[in-house]
Amino acid sequence: MNAAHRFRDRKDGGIRLSRILEFYTNKEPLVIGIPRGGAEVAYQVSKMIHGDLTMIASGKLPFPGNKELSFGAVAEDGSIYLTALANRLSGETIDRIIEEQLAEVTAKGAQYRGGQPIPDMRNRTVIIVDDGIATGVTIVPVIKLCRAANAQWTVVASPVSGNNYVSDITVLADDVKILEQPDDFFAVGQMYENFYNLTDEDVVFLLEEFRREALISRKIA
Repeated sequence: MNAAHRFRDRKDGGIRLSRILEFYTNKEPLVIGIPRGGAEVAYQVSKMIHGDLTMIASGKLPFPGNKELSFGAVAEDGSIYLTALANRLSGETIDRIIEEQLAEVTAKGAQYRGGQPIPDMRNRTVIIVDDGIATGVTIVPVIKLCRAANAQWTVVASPVSGNNYVSDITVLADDVKILEQPDDFFAVGQMYENFYNLTDEDVVFLLEEFRREALISRKIA
């Protein structure tokens, strides 16, 4: 892997990612950050292409007895993505875990947005942003959420991904924009010189900061 292609941090990743999203500048796109890591990248993209910003929570469905293994994911509106691992579980077990995770991601989403609902996406371009795509499992239900909300055009964008993320992303999204796909990809963090953990409070701060900056811009205009 060429070290020159690494990102200093998520801010750098967001700024560089925005360059391949310039087509959407001033087209009033809704940029959706996938918390937590995607929040900072989405914040930078939103500023650079003059879009709106929101956060939507999506959580993995943990396999019973092995929380490091997931059999899918669920988004705030109840949109679900299941992998082949779900075939090993009973319908009752799947429903129970989905219900538990849905309650958690719904609460997280409300926390991130300060109690505000998910913005109206009808007839809008939405750009779903994460800091990296390994399997992409948590992104698929967010794409489904956007399509169910009648988004006109859905884009998935990330500074980095592997070459083997779930094919449903390219099937369901209208476009996918990735800056770097290293052949030796094994983890998102390998492509960042400074790959720090973000907290829920950091995500809330980024969205509030974006809103403050947007309000100041409107007053100046």
